[in-house]
Amino acid sequence: MDAAQVSLLRWLRRQLQQPTPLREHLEAAVENDDPAEARRLVRRFEFSDAQRRNVDQLLDAWERTLGRAGR
Repeated sequence: MDAAQVSLLRWLRRQLQQPTPLREHLEAAVENDDPAEARRLVRRFEFSDAQRRNVDQLLDAWERTLGRAGR
């Protein structure tokens, strides 16, 4: 798991205090290296604009690391 994934998981766990099935699916997507699924699931959460920007930036960073790994 790279730094972007770890940051995303930490942020999500802080924001989503209660473990729910949706949060658990999101954590599984991160742990299974599936940013597309994580992005799909994140859309279902209600975040403030600032929170949404933060999680989008974390997802973008994660996707960039995957792109570099595939080269």
